[in-house]
Amino acid sequence: MDAEDALVVEEEHDGLRLDHFLTSVLAGHTRSQIQRLIKEGRVTAASGSAIRASTAVKAGERFIVHVPELRAAVPEPEALPLRIVYEDPDVVVLDKPAGMVVHPGAGHPGGTVVNALLHHVKDLSGIGGEARPGIVHRLDRGTSGLMVVAKHDRAHQELARQFHDREVEKEYLALVWGVVQPGRRIDAPIGRDPNDRQKMSTRARRARSAVTRVTFARHFKGATFIKVAIATGRTHQIRVHLSAIGHPIVGDQTYGGVHRRVGDNLRAVMRLERPFLHACRLCFTHPSDGRRVEFDSPLPPDLEAVIDDIAAREEA
Repeated sequence: MDAEDALVVEEEHDGLRLDHFLTSVLAGHTRSQIQRLIKEGRVTAASGSAIRASTAVKAGERFIVHVPELRAAVPEPEALPLRIVYEDPDVVVLDKPAGMVVHPGAGHPGGTVVNALLHHVKDLSGIGGEARPGIVHRLDRGTSGLMVVAKHDRAHQELARQFHDREVEKEYLALVWGVVQPGRRIDAPIGRDPNDRQKMSTRARRARSAVTRVTFARHFKGATFIKVAIATGRTHQIRVHLSAIGHPIVGDQTYGGVHRRVGDNLRAVMRLERPFLHACRLCFTHPSDGRRVEFDSPLPPDLEAVIDDIAAREEA
């Protein structure tokens, strides 16, 4: 059965193209998906007037959107490269490469961490659902680094509790624009951006608490290499927080981290194909025996090469 949404244009959206308006208010839908719905006649004006993707909307207008039901496919095992750092009967700790989505979803039916796990890990249970077996937490597609996956229900429940109660220690390495001092604490709730449903924001009407701490900083001319620690794990948290204080992550197109002109010392950042963000440390209590376990991951080659190049140019 199709889902039906009746949407009213608010003042803030007056004058926008119809496809832009719908993309901003319908979470989880890309502009191309919206344009396809309009072309297929699944979007109609309550007034009965003819519409196109380029139609300018007016405040107070109503549109009816019929979204066909999506049937999630069961992920198939795929022989994808996956670095498993640690594995036992209860958990798997992996080092996710940049560019890999964690679980299947709209636009990413395969090639995900889940597909790779189903191939590499033979005793992974279905806890978490068919599309997200064992997944307790996520990393953004462009973020590399450490993740823990539960192999069975008991481990999943205990790890989920630890994440919820902020008992899991997570640290990330990032390169940001400008000067950031160690000891900086960013305490700002995060929620869905009211103007762009694909983004998160500290200006959201409905937000959840989030704290990010800068624990180390190495200063370059125009940028700072930092380590940050988070107890909460809100969507895009580190990226949003650093952008909110005026120091977006280098290479982050979504949150203002791409600069077209950079100094000679920072020329290496132009090679980046993703945000400079890496989950370098993960520490949690083992769900079976209560041991406190800790894992570390060094900077991957693409990010390490950038730091080495910047350092070499500044020392020359």
